[in-house]
Amino acid sequence: MKRVDGRRPNQLRPVEIHPHYVKQPAGSALIEMGDTRVLCAASIEEGVPRWMREQRVTGGWITAEYSMLPYATAPRKPREVTRGRVEGRTQEIQRLVGRALRSVTDIEKLGERTIWIDCDVLQADGGTRTASITGAYIAVMLAMNKLQGEGILKECPIKSAVAAISVGLLDGVPLLDLCYEEDAKAAVDMNVVMTDEGQFVEVQGTGEDVPFTQRQMTAMLKLAREGIAELMAIQKKVLR
Repeated sequence: MKRVDGRRPNQLRPVEIHPHYVKQPAGSALIEMGDTRVLCAASIEEGVPRWMREQRVTGGWITAEYSMLPYATAPRKPREVTRGRVEGRTQEIQRLVGRALRSVTDIEKLGERTIWIDCDVLQADGGTRTASITGAYIAVMLAMNKLQGEGILKECPIKSAVAAISVGLLDGVPLLDLCYEEDAKAAVDMNVVMTDEGQFVEVQGTGEDVPFTQRQMTAMLKLAREGIAELMAIQKKVLR
């Protein structure tokens, strides 16, 4: 099957991760996956949410905010703050990014502090939520390295790497890393989040037009596993 950008069904879009992209946060990275670009930043705040104190939950917390800048898509999309409400899609993605990073973190070792992850989509062409997770891991690792370097943390609380990718079915063919045009036409759309130990953090899959079979799901998960392994190799190279 010939894809809109000429890639093979199992081929990622070109991936670039630029660490330390902005200086104010403890850690930051710009991730580019094809024409999708997301700026991820990790900021450290001493203290934890009030609900943790009230429920006497020990350790720290990781939470995320996600936004798509007005010019990231065409036509221009007004800022959510202008409309006076946060969309359900935005809330879903924020929670997904937070869950993904908490799943690989020992929050007890983090201490009573909060990591705020900001994921700002500068340009969108599909896969913004999965790119946010892959880039956020780099930003958080850089923030943890900084805390260790300053002697604030004795050891890194991050237990394993985490990355995410989209897969889908288009004309019956399983495809890896869908661009927007493919995503819009896909009969099945799936987002997969995994650790470097081969464990699943989250699988979000929907038959947009028709149901899909166990065999098709297995084929898509195999593609996702291979694609995430490639992303993790890039993450390791960046962090070295």
